[in-house]
Amino acid sequence: MRIYPAFFRVVFSGMDPERAHRIGFRLIRWTGRTPVGGVLRRITAPPAELQTTAFGVTFPSPFGLAAGFDKEGHGAAALADLGFGHVEIGTITGQAQPGNPKPRLFRLVEDRAVINRMGFNNDGAAAVAPRIAAARRTLERRYPSVRPVIGVNIGKTKTVDLRDAVADYRISATALAPLADYLVVNVSSPNTPGLRLLQSVRSLRPLLKAVRKAADESADRHVPLLVKIAPDLSNEDIEEVAALALELKLDGIIATNTTVTREGLTTDPETVMACGVGGLSGAPLKARSLEVLTRLRQAAGPELALISVGGVETADDVVDRLNAGANLVQGYTAFLYEGPFWASSINRALRNHPRLQR
Repeated sequence: MRIYPAFFRVVFSGMDPERAHRIGFRLIRWTGRTPVGGVLRRITAPPAELQTTAFGVTFPSPFGLAAGFDKEGHGAAALADLGFGHVEIGTITGQAQPGNPKPRLFRLVEDRAVINRMGFNNDGAAAVAPRIAAARRTLERRYPSVRPVIGVNIGKTKTVDLRDAVADYRISATALAPLADYLVVNVSSPNTPGLRLLQSVRSLRPLLKAVRKAADESADRHVPLLVKIAPDLSNEDIEEVAALALELKLDGIIATNTTVTREGLTTDPETVMACGVGGLSGAPLKARSLEVLTRLRQAAGPELALISVGGVETADDVVDRLNAGANLVQGYTAFLYEGPFWASSINRALRNHPRLQR
């Protein structure tokens, strides 16, 4: 299992990060279509003891894959074969868009971090919806009892004015909510101009109300709705978002997205500066993400489901988040460094973890 980090250094570390991601993801998807995928499912299936329930949905494991890896719903079933209890697809926008100009993805290997300014590159909600439907059918066939969960993360189309953001999110919610086990409103990416302005309670309230109405009406059921926030919010803003979530009876909050700060990095400052603007993810987010989670749980009480993401690398990190009040935990950046058996190794360690409060 520890062969992959050496493989990464030899094969992927010198390759353009976006190209490396594309190649790695294609290999995962190809494997899922071969008999090897069936073998992987048996090897990596989370232990039954790890099943957990959040917002009325049963998850095979509390540990899942954050949005950003499978942006367009091409490989949710293949990723589930690797042991993730859920796979969050997206971010998906109402209209197709190419994202920001390349290069737009950069590794900070010394910090086990990534800077990205991808810009929600995706084919748009109408094109992605059939892929999610196909993934659900595959997962339902492969996992007849408790299947891995599919979350769908939606954001604003770059060319849409902020004044029209509600209508744009409503397009995605209408197309994708019927296929989602839960839906996430992303207002916290730093790579779409003005998007983070929607995190203010004044802007967020009408947006969440509209998305919830569109989602439930299109799905003809209640679709669990969450909002994803940035680690760069002030403590006061975090508490206000928690209060709003309780007021609107949202199902949960995901904390946190990437950060625009560059504090505490080991990588040479000139190298970091050369990467340019974008969101930083990975190990440097660990402390702040845990801090935001703790504050959210204190502000929200026990009612709200919280999904913690940011700087999660090991089973110890997952346990820290669960013990701090998270219902579910996500990772992403460490997946790039640890390789395909990362989720499975975390699940095995969680099974008998001495610090996990059950």
